[in-house]
Amino acid sequence: MTGMEEYQNGNEGSFSSEEADSIVKECIESVVGADDYSQNQVNKWTAGIVERCLTQLVKLGKPYKFIVTCAVMQKTGAGLHTANSCYWDTTTDGSCTVRWENRTMNCVVSVFAVAIA
Repeated sequence: MTGMEEYQNGNEGSFSSEEADSIVKECIESVVGADDYSQNQVNKWTAGIVERCLTQLVKLGKPYKFIVTCAVMQKTGAGLHTANSCYWDTTTDGSCTVRWENRTMNCVVSVFAVAIA
């Protein structure tokens, strides 16, 4: 992801996309780990990933509202394209998108952090 640096204004309460990035990766790893794609597990995984990400982000104690989205797709050779756009205050608000994959699936998680005024 490029352009995320501009969201960091050095304030103690500012959103750190690097910090969110590492939290999201840890959450995906802990929920999915080395599992192979399974149609029966995918709802549990996506719910677990977003819940765990939210819990970890809130634990940071920063003055933000968070929105977390998660998509899991079996690797079949098909293309996967995602995009998002935000109209907000770039000095305080921020986002990060993490693309994670293993042998059998792709996972894309986006975090949006909106400062509480």
